[in-house]
Amino acid sequence: MSLVTILKISLTFPDNEIFREIGLQVEPGDRIGLVGPNGSGKTTLLRLLIGEISADSGEIRTARGARIGYLPQDVQENLSGPLIQAVLESIPGRAHLQNELNSVENALKDVFQKREQARLAERLTEIHQDINDLELQFPRHEAEKILTGLGFEVSDFSRPIPTLSGGWKMRAALASLLYQKTDLLLLDEPTNHLDIPAIRWLEQFLNDFKGAMILVSHDRDFLNRQIRRIVSFEPEGMRSYSGNYDFYLKARDEEKWTLKAKARNREQKIKEARKFIERFRAKATKARQARSKIKLIKKMELVETLRTESTVRFSFPDVPRSGREVVSIKGVSKGFGEIVLYRDINLTVMRGERIAIIGPNGCGKTTLLRMVAGETKTDDGDISLGHGVSMGYFAQHHSEMLDPRKTVIQEVYNVVPHGTTGFVRGVCGAFLFSGGDVDKVIGSLSGGEKARVSLAKLLVKPGNLMVMDEPTNHLDISSSETLIDALIKYKGTLLFVSHNQSFINRLSTKIWDITGGGIEEYPGNLNEYYDHLERIERETASATGEDLPQPEHRVEKPAENKIKNRKAQKRERAERRKLVHDTLKPIVKELERMEDMIAGLEIRHKEVEKMLADPGIFKDTKRSVPLINEYNDIKKKLEELIRKWEQDQERLESIKKRI
Repeated sequence: MSLVTILKISLTFPDNEIFREIGLQVEPGDRIGLVGPNGSGKTTLLRLLIGEISADSGEIRTARGARIGYLPQDVQENLSGPLIQAVLESIPGRAHLQNELNSVENALKDVFQKREQARLAERLTEIHQDINDLELQFPRHEAEKILTGLGFEVSDFSRPIPTLSGGWKMRAALASLLYQKTDLLLLDEPTNHLDIPAIRWLEQFLNDFKGAMILVSHDRDFLNRQIRRIVSFEPEGMRSYSGNYDFYLKARDEEKWTLKAKARNREQKIKEARKFIERFRAKATKARQARSKIKLIKKMELVETLRTESTVRFSFPDVPRSGREVVSIKGVSKGFGEIVLYRDINLTVMRGERIAIIGPNGCGKTTLLRMVAGETKTDDGDISLGHGVSMGYFAQHHSEMLDPRKTVIQEVYNVVPHGTTGFVRGVCGAFLFSGGDVDKVIGSLSGGEKARVSLAKLLVKPGNLMVMDEPTNHLDISSSETLIDALIKYKGTLLFVSHNQSFINRLSTKIWDITGGGIEEYPGNLNEYYDHLERIERETASATGEDLPQPEHRVEKPAENKIKNRKAQKRERAERRKLVHDTLKPIVKELERMEDMIAGLEIRHKEVEKMLADPGIFKDTKRSVPLINEYNDIKKKLEELIRKWEQDQERLESIKKRI
């Protein structure tokens, strides 16, 4: 049975038809990528599915009991209280049960009628059972694991949600959504506020997710790895394709050729029919055939053929050659109050390099770009540009760099005040601002439109050093890929921050990894950076005794060295066995200790539960209240012990796999 069925949905906004009788079925386990240009209706469809807006006509059917979770691009204030509590209480009914539990416990203290005590005691037992069922299905340690994976520290768990920044509120909302184990996940640009480590964790989580998913993303690599079906908004309507985004592009290209061929054939037949009509309309013997041709033309004009859509199309012009050393960073330190971002960093950007700056949110990626661009001063040290370097800068919050009172064409003209009107209009047109659109006021534009204006400003005067902070934010996937293609052909030097994995993989020749107040250089792209992260994880695990390094691959030695090597290998194996024994022994011992404690607590838990099931116990509050408190304490201790046991068991299994 389908989770969701969309039947002939139509929706029109003022002067804009969004959907016309579209249909879609979402099956259990479906992984659907939703693609199309900005404004085509991707977010609108997701909002329809959760009932946030209603269609003009048609029907949406949802399977009975199916749970749908939605992560919008811009998170509203829908979570409150401390972080961990907000995530735990996002489970439907959990907060209500806790409130009812408190209410019944308080009522029991003031009730002396046996019948009412018995009724309340029975309800209390039911509530405890419901809470136990919820906690078994949604344990606290899973919420903690999700929050940690998304980059939160344990010390953040008690922080009130309102004190978090916008990006961290987005992560909190994502954590609550993932924790709920929904049947269908609706994710609208979920990576927008995540750093690379968090995106990497999210991918691993989604790989293990068993439910259905509809995903909107401008990151081609992320989309390719997560989905198995594409639903696209094309000029001729909604269409569905099996496979990932790459397969969709190939299928769509083939479809375009077929539609173009049909269009040419149709136009030729219409042309021939019109010639016949003009020639024989007046002849009585041919009048019937002429009328038949007129009907044929009307039918053929109704046939659906390929309609072209406006897309961003541009390439960077040639730029003057700079000196060999483009940016020099010497002895730079920077901090804000007690927070130190960098200490005495020394780096150089050479001509032609394409450097991606990587690191967790808050580590100072944007600050570094702002210092290079001259917008922020260093605390110590110096950043200087090399000989012949001219810089173009794309800020993360590009809207702050635009004058909201000016029109699109005025804003672009600011960069090249001596440029011709034709040239500037041509650049604006390449970014989909044509005709009267160039006279739109910046303040009235959407986020995607403002991003295109900022890119247009770069194109008219790019410079031979491009400094870009999250340039694909607010762009659809097609525009993001167009920007990547243009930057691949760009002849200058590129220094950038991006969460878009496709952007980094296709462009970067070097990674700057900001960590611990310093910056580590790593050659290559993001895939190679992932290998780098895994190496660090193995080294960290080995240093803390949580894991063991994999044995190195050995090359066969010559015959005369075999005896010597055999002895060395034997000694190495003995040392390895001792290391394994020393590593495993304390873990096994601790696991056994916890198992004994868990067994003892579970026995006592059942004893207390049995006593609380007797309505008579609540006649005496001096006995019932301590038992209720003991019951809750045992439950918390069991939860913590089981969580710790699971962690140590995973650690033990991980080590055993290496032996």
